[in-house]
Amino acid sequence: MSSPSRVFAILELFTPERPLWSADEINQELAYSRPTGYRYVKELVDAGFLQKVSAGRYALGGRIVTLDYIQRQTDPVYVAAAPIMQHLSDESGFDAVLSRMFGGKIVDTHRVNDSSSLRLAYGRGRVRPLFQGAAAKILVSQLPRQQLTRLYEANKDEARAAGLGNHLSEFRTRLSHIRRQGFYFSLGELEPSVGGAAVPIISPDKGLTGALALVGTIPGLKAAGEDQLRLWLEAAAVLIQARFDKPTP
Repeated sequence: MSSPSRVFAILELFTPERPLWSADEINQELAYSRPTGYRYVKELVDAGFLQKVSAGRYALGGRIVTLDYIQRQTDPVYVAAAPIMQHLSDESGFDAVLSRMFGGKIVDTHRVNDSSSLRLAYGRGRVRPLFQGAAAKILVSQLPRQQLTRLYEANKDEARAAGLGNHLSEFRTRLSHIRRQGFYFSLGELEPSVGGAAVPIISPDKGLTGALALVGTIPGLKAAGEDQLRLWLEAAAVLIQARFDKPTP
């Protein structure tokens, strides 16, 4: 890794399960020498990405909060999708969720709650399983062949557990079917008693930009029916894509 990559690899260590790290623990985990690791930690503290919270222990810093605010205000996909997702949630009565893939990881970047306030284990910023749930399968199915191969080779066990095949050829075949359908409906894959339906958001000029999903209880989704869910989602996706592709004045 380059030096910038080695510095930012430190941030990947911080999770809800382990929010505090000492410099020595970071060095041991990432196999950095003591002088190098300490220098990287100091650089992150100086830049506001880390903060010292007790003797020798660090947590994520306030710079990340400010960047999240800026991202919400300026990200073109979020800006295009947010108002459409609010209307979609109001019309359907389900939660509308926007998911995207960054660096081989899938995260939810925006969610609009309907009046039922459905509780979900995953939300904005939390990394989701690669192959579980409607949004994940839609996103992965749209990847180019070479990238799909690399993803499978690095996550074979997870792909098998998700029912996507025991071999690369099966993996490609099943995802090709999802890609052709342009729609995926799942029940209880990611969370018990919860399901989702998703479609891709694709910009002709910019390629895949995300997956748009409706998420709700399994009885509620079954009552709405796959056809209606697909109609709602595809209509919303068209509006988002049109807003996203509209030239800036």
